[in-house]
Amino acid sequence: MAVLKMQRLGICAWKKNRKQILELLQRRGVLDIDTDSAEDEVFKKTDTSREQGRFEQNIQLIEGALEILKKYVPEQKSIFSSLEGKTQVDSQEYRKMESAGEVLLKKAERIENLSGEIKECEEGIRSLENERDSLDPWKNLQTPMDFPGTKKTRAIIGTFPGQILLEQLCESVERALPEGAGYYAEVVFADNAQSGVFILAKKEDAAGLEETLRSEGFSRPSRQEHTKPLARQEELTREIEKLTEKKKALEQEMLSFGEEREELKLAADYYRIRRERYEILGSLLQSKRTFLVTGYVPEKNADALAKELSGKFSLALELADPQKEEEPPVLLANRTVPSSFEGVVAAFGLPKKGEIDPTTVMSACYIFLFGLMLSDAAYGFLVFAGCLAALLKFPRMEEGMRKALRMFMYCGISTMFWGVMFGSYFGDVVDVVSENFFGKKITIPALWFVPLNDPMKMLVYSMLFGVIHLFLGLAMKGYMLLRDRKYLDFVCDVVFWYLLLGGLILILLPSEMFRSISQMEFVFPPTLNFFAKFAAVFGAAGILLMSGRERKNWFLRVALGAYDLYGVTSWLSDVLSYSRLLALGLATSVIGTVINSMGAMLGSGIPGAIGFLLVFLIGHSVNIGINLLGAYVHTNRLQYVEFFGKFYEGGGRPFNPFCIKTNYVEIKEENE
Repeated sequence: MAVLKMQRLGICAWKKNRKQILELLQRRGVLDIDTDSAEDEVFKKTDTSREQGRFEQNIQLIEGALEILKKYVPEQKSIFSSLEGKTQVDSQEYRKMESAGEVLLKKAERIENLSGEIKECEEGIRSLENERDSLDPWKNLQTPMDFPGTKKTRAIIGTFPGQILLEQLCESVERALPEGAGYYAEVVFADNAQSGVFILAKKEDAAGLEETLRSEGFSRPSRQEHTKPLARQEELTREIEKLTEKKKALEQEMLSFGEEREELKLAADYYRIRRERYEILGSLLQSKRTFLVTGYVPEKNADALAKELSGKFSLALELADPQKEEEPPVLLANRTVPSSFEGVVAAFGLPKKGEIDPTTVMSACYIFLFGLMLSDAAYGFLVFAGCLAALLKFPRMEEGMRKALRMFMYCGISTMFWGVMFGSYFGDVVDVVSENFFGKKITIPALWFVPLNDPMKMLVYSMLFGVIHLFLGLAMKGYMLLRDRKYLDFVCDVVFWYLLLGGLILILLPSEMFRSISQMEFVFPPTLNFFAKFAAVFGAAGILLMSGRERKNWFLRVALGAYDLYGVTSWLSDVLSYSRLLALGLATSVIGTVINSMGAMLGSGIPGAIGFLLVFLIGHSVNIGINLLGAYVHTNRLQYVEFFGKFYEGGGRPFNPFCIKTNYVEIKEENE
């Protein structure tokens, strides 16, 4: 377990070499550059927001074009594509973007324009189709919709709500016209929603007639066409066909841009890298002819970086250890197995200054507890085999994903171990299959015991593992105090607690209460019983008198000690938290057993075997998914709350080097 030692790097160089130096630092990716340096009369910061904004616009333009291509030219990706890692490109191909970038930006603009034109065509087609459909009921009308009438007559064309018959229409017209007045009426269409009518009346009677009809629900059409409905429909059909052909041509042009996808991705990352560079440039202090770069570099990389910079550029460079008041960024460095669990530590918080890296110890506890919660050998094998296969199949996957898969692979090994110890293989599938399909029950015996048959024993051991885990956390605190030569604090804050808690445990074990709960009997010699009581009393007295040792007032000191002594109840609740080891282990086993029993209810024979297989596959897939999530969440909780709560605070600033950050490609560096 280690936090890499950092060194402070300071560079003063000529501004003419600024671009090359920043490019080199970005490629090496080992310097966490200070971005909050204060200006003075000589050294000022340069405003690069305009350049950053321009690059950001370019990125957004290309990203928008890529999103459009996803819709029209979907990528053919496997379900494991997220594990494949980024596409590798060599540095020469990347440098081509300096000249090809503008061309690709124009292509991205064309893609966006094509998308806009296609949408316009689609909207136009929808609008024309709606108009055509609205004219469909009127296609039998032999006049245009805006037909005014003849020299002596006026046409009234419109709709009534609901269905209306010709006789009803004539009655309404005759009631509105003077007696004996002539007219012509026709029901063009009628359905349950509305009816369309055509009425021809004398000009002098038409206004009064239409006013009367409006009182009965009549209304004119919203769209007044100058051609007959049927002829207008034919015109609309021709316009729709033209727009459809145009849309197809635009989509065909869009398809041709599918070949540009990879170059567009590279261009997006190219502008992303340049934006990052200008962002850093805007945070650097610069004079008329020089500029300054300061930051933290891991000690193991410091000399190599300093030699490379000094050998290529004319500059002043200084390496030094951080000052006592400084808090350098944190970069963890662990061996293969513990490094897989660095993400768990980082999710809680990296070690702050003065703290140790708990990853190695925590990883061993994590593996142990995770396997104990899942505790099925078959499930563990599936997790182990799946993670191992992915790691071997996709050697270039991103480091974060690689660490996560390695973590679950190790947890799968632990799960296999505990499954064998408890005799769990897909629950009791061996028993059920052998008895149901072969007529003879075969059981793979547990190497230790079956928790389902002896839950109290499992509960006791869960508590035991919890006590060991908590005591280990307290030991980590003691190690840090001894390392810092705080011997009094070690005695008061660690030794006294060990005496109190250890004494209480030794007092509890031979008690009648513990015997009745655990069905286990402990008989200690009188000397050990006396020592347990003495240790508990001595530890409690030490905590009572020394927890508030910074206070000179003895009353206040004892009060603080009493409050601290009350914290023994939190130890009890912490130990009880480990009952989740029993709960999750039993949940995995019980649900698996129920699934097997449900499958066996379908009987034997070929139909029963097929039914059992379906229930088995679906049920155990759900069970392993649910309990994997449960084991992950609760193992994290035991680390974060119970274990870390005894010695670890976190809060360190993560090491954030100035490096090449891309979304799509990985740039292969040339050997220099």
